[in-house]
Amino acid sequence: MNFPLFYDSTMLLLIPAIIISFIAQTMVKSAYSKYSEVSTRNGYTGAQIARSMLDEAGLFNVPIEIVDVELGDHYDPRSRVLRLSRDVHSKATIASAGIAAHEVGHAIQHNKEYIPLVLRNTIAPAVNISSNLSWGIFIVGLILSVKPLLTIGIILFTAVVLFQLVTLPVEFNASHRALEVLKSRNILYEDELVGAKKVLGAAALTYVAAALMTILQLIRLIALSKRND
Repeated sequence: MNFPLFYDSTMLLLIPAIIISFIAQTMVKSAYSKYSEVSTRNGYTGAQIARSMLDEAGLFNVPIEIVDVELGDHYDPRSRVLRLSRDVHSKATIASAGIAAHEVGHAIQHNKEYIPLVLRNTIAPAVNISSNLSWGIFIVGLILSVKPLLTIGIILFTAVVLFQLVTLPVEFNASHRALEVLKSRNILYEDELVGAKKVLGAAALTYVAAALMTILQLIRLIALSKRND
């Protein structure tokens, strides 16, 4: 009988994802800390950049709100609201420019019905449910040696993997849109774009780490299920 909540040799499968996740989080904190202190030469705040991009995209009805959570910046597709952390909203820094433009990228994706975003938003409610149920069902099946429960748990967790994989093009595309706008409209100069790329690149790595973690967790579940064969 195996109890995966405690130590199990299959947990070693997760080491690469844990390492990459640690590196990604360190890079995000380092890049944000550095470039949130570097003012842009044009002096546009994150809110000004976001409003300009939204209006140019015809998204006049998308308001910008402030959230008191550092790096809590996000676009809410349900209420069609762009939320920026206080520093990103009000400061004219390289980090603020990159993050604000990235979040507007999501709003533009939503408006243009960017397929990966549509798919992610469609499956999100089901994934929230399957994520909560998958481990519970799998562990019960493992303890009781009930193969169908193991299979159901694995299938439910596969939805989580799909969600993480679909998230990757959504995030990469939003960053690409952001950097293109920042460059083409001369919001940031070439040397400033380097900093924005580092901030957004570090953030993107966190999504890669999350996707890798779910993939390795799925492999781990399959490996654990095989032990009962």
